[in-house]
Amino acid sequence: MNDHPYLIPLASVVFEEEIKKSIFITHLAHTPSIEMAKIFIAQIKSLHINAGHNCWGFAAGRAEDSLLWGFSDDGEPSGTAGKPILAQVSGSGVGELTAVVTRYSGGIKLGTGGLVRAYGGGVQQALKQLQTIEKKITAQIHLELDYGEMPLVQSMVAKYQAFQMEADFSDRIRLVVEIDKRKLTSFRQMLINQSGARVKIHEL
Repeated sequence: MNDHPYLIPLASVVFEEEIKKSIFITHLAHTPSIEMAKIFIAQIKSLHINAGHNCWGFAAGRAEDSLLWGFSDDGEPSGTAGKPILAQVSGSGVGELTAVVTRYSGGIKLGTGGLVRAYGGGVQQALKQLQTIEKKITAQIHLELDYGEMPLVQSMVAKYQAFQMEADFSDRIRLVVEIDKRKLTSFRQMLINQSGARVKIHEL
């Protein structure tokens, strides 16, 4: 499992151009799962129900994770639309990204090379407008401690820029904390050392 952060889209992008009387409209959106990618594709298809083609490609996880890729030529000649779109998406370094390129045909044939350039090029242009943010890979841990250890735990949570998600105050304190996975080993070791192993730690 790769614990390093990766870029994801901050907002959607629409890019439109005309090539030999055909209108190409590229939509980019943040889709954190295959299911969300398919929902977005369906939304664009319903938006452009009269278009000749709604071709698409997505990377529903890290950009390089081919297990979470998908693409479709949607009736265009095989290899002329879906693959060029996916090549731009997977090569962008931006994960959780879906591109749908809608084509309203103008009656002039573009040829296979022309289609590849049009579909791939539209995504390339849209990617130039895409704003991104970094997605950190986090882990959730369960902490069990006595009341006297709470100040230590709170200072450790702050020091490691972790986030307290849940707290249960009964006979002992039980916390759920979210932390950057890259810091987890160090956090656990330091907490064990400083509490004399009195704070119990379980990864959820």
